[in-house]
Amino acid sequence: MEVAGIEESVAAASPLLGKTVAVVHAAWHSCGSYQVNAAQLTAYKALGARVISIAMMDDLSPPAPKGGRWPGYLAASKDLPADRRFFTATSHRSLVSSGLLREGWLPLIHGDQARWLIEIAKRVPVPQGLETERIDLIHANHYFTLPLALRLGGERNIPVILETQDIQARQYALRNRGGFFLRPYASYDQMLALELGWTARADLCVHLNEEEFLEFGRLLPQARHALVYPATEPAPLSRGRDIVIVASDNYGNYLSLRWFLEEVLPLAGDVELAIYGNIDKGVKNRDAALYEAHKALFMGRVDDIGAVYAATGCILLPTTEGHGLSIKAVEALSSGALLIATPQAFRGMGVDPGSLSNVILRQDAAGFAQALLDIRARLLSGALQPPGADSDTKRLYDRAFSPQAYAKALARCAVPLVAEAASASTPP
Repeated sequence: MEVAGIEESVAAASPLLGKTVAVVHAAWHSCGSYQVNAAQLTAYKALGARVISIAMMDDLSPPAPKGGRWPGYLAASKDLPADRRFFTATSHRSLVSSGLLREGWLPLIHGDQARWLIEIAKRVPVPQGLETERIDLIHANHYFTLPLALRLGGERNIPVILETQDIQARQYALRNRGGFFLRPYASYDQMLALELGWTARADLCVHLNEEEFLEFGRLLPQARHALVYPATEPAPLSRGRDIVIVASDNYGNYLSLRWFLEEVLPLAGDVELAIYGNIDKGVKNRDAALYEAHKALFMGRVDDIGAVYAATGCILLPTTEGHGLSIKAVEALSSGALLIATPQAFRGMGVDPGSLSNVILRQDAAGFAQALLDIRARLLSGALQPPGADSDTKRLYDRAFSPQAYAKALARCAVPLVAEAASASTPP
């Protein structure tokens, strides 16, 4: 993501000039969270700060850069816009040597993913070389990175922003539906209580959608909260005729795509379309028969997703499951393409999708399939052209989800915290 894209009025003010911001995040790639993390780094640079990335592996792992998931992560995250990068992980030896077997793994086999991740984060080492950095603000992502973030900031009294990126207990409960665990099963309330206990330790909680903002405000009324819509790098404008689905591998996306493949596609005849993103691996691992039946549709992860968006005439958002704002939906908005979507694709955006002229909303499989047939016929005949820059969705993206809008919103959160910390550390 290019800093040059941030509007001059934001960058010129440089309210964080001379400051260093550390963004702490999970070592994930090819997903919405990765794009959110990249947008954070870009926005802080636009505000004048020096930015460092601290990537934490969310499973037992050898140290970076070799072994486990590190090679794949490093290869896929070369474009992360950080001035300096650090990496950390908990080794397999920690299972016995640090009590992780008892305190983390035993709860995990009962479905308590919330505790497992917290116990991992408690044990990850502070990366070597980080002690030379004079950090002014820590921006942590997901509650489970807080044990590491608070260790970094505690002794030096560095303010911590936590970007929640949805209530994670919901994700765990959803994921547990497709896993094998031992009784007694960890409950949603049990995992939520742990998540909230850690979330409350942040100096400011930033939430990515209206639903999340309101719910965290109700659950943690004593904490400070802010609503900041995430930014994604704008996709190239839609100029073609292709029909595509873009999705990363998570359980909500898998359930949504399964609905599309099993319920919608059989009603759409011989409509040609392609599915991009690493969701192919998720479908293959969870339902090999479903994957084999539709193998020709899956294109996998591609290096140039921009070329895919440029060639589209229509993007499908068949969202039936999941929580939190969908980054792929925001990316689709920015392309200006025609969209056929379920109402849930726009969750947390604070907008009536029915008011967007280039969006066709359909809730049921038959209606979704018929809309797909109609749009495909009109695209092939040339009677319908993607609206591109003149579309309602592109205007919505520019107003609420662009890097410019994000940098302004982030400045309103970060600058007062940094000022408060500096004032507290200045002798009277």
